Amino acid sequence: MEVLRPTLIRIGGRIYRKNIIQQQSYPNEEEDDFYAGPGDPTDEPCDAFMVEETERGFQCAVEVPSPLYKYIIGKKGETRKRLETETRTSISIPKPGMEGQIVITGQQRSGVISARTRIDVLAESFRKKQPFTHFLSFALNQPAIQEKFLQFKEEVLEKCSKDHGVNSSLFQNPAKLHLTIGTLVLLNEQEIQKACELLQRSKEDFIDKTVGDKSLTVEVAGIEYMNDDPAMIDVLYAKVHMKDGSDKLQLIADRLMEQFVTSGLMMKEWDRVKLHATIMNTLFRKDPNVEEKNSTTTGKSSFKERETFDGRNILKDQCIIS
Repeated sequence: MEVLRPTLIRIGGRIYRKNIIQQQSYPNEEEDDFYAGPGDPTDEPCDAFMVEETERGFQCAVEVPSPLYKYIIGKKGETRKRLETETRTSISIPKPGMEGQIVITGQQRSGVISARTRIDVLAESFRKKQPFTHFLSFALNQPAIQEKFLQFKEEVLEKCSKDHGVNSSLFQNPAKLHLTIGTLVLLNEQEIQKACELLQRSKEDFIDKTVGDKSLTVEVAGIEYMNDDPAMIDVLYAKVHMKDGSDKLQLIADRLMEQFVTSGLMMKEWDRVKLHATIMNTLFRKDPNVEEKNSTTTGKSSFKERETFDGRNILKDQCIIS
């Protein structure tokens, strides 16, 4: 991470800077200890969430998916103990595997707010380390496109099979051709339901209005690669654009991304969605069901090292799917 460009975390409409923290590695990730950092609880924001006053002081509840509990508890409970000590609060966490609220109680309102803010930062930090579970996309598996894709695959294997790394295991399943808008980390049924409801609202609010009473017709033509060296490609994709020359598809994709980013269900990486359909990916060698994902998007890739293939002859012929 660059010192002048620290990672920013958006929580409750606020933006927090994530400082570099030296972490000790443990054999069992479940017991990893991560700490959001000490600080004076009186300088924490107090209007980003609700704190309830009770007979014994103050209380605040926070929704955290159960897979993230272990990061808030820490190795042998050290993270929770440290948070409780420094914020002078008590933190109640549901049992592993049980969905529920983490409840923070304390004598001082500022202490409860401090503990809540730090739990939010912990949860958001470790959410980014989870493999993505879902992706938002437009299907491109119409029969005509599948047929052209299979012709492209046959032509590549016929002409370029002797090139380094080129074989049938690189190709996308034609039934799964799609345009990815973004990847999501949805860790429980509540988050999945939230994503479904947001997608339905988006359809009603702007997708139907943008599309009108006619289906969008796209053209899939031309190929391009993700990295800088055509002799060492890991992802080859087909370019996609509207057949009538309009930007309707781009507008819908960008607006969807904005909606999901605002809701906290997706991380924003670029100002605009890159409309493309992955057709060859070296990750498919290891898992034909894996979907493409850039290393800087939400979640983490299942494979640390990427194999490559030589795509110079494929690009030279400029095989076209349309």
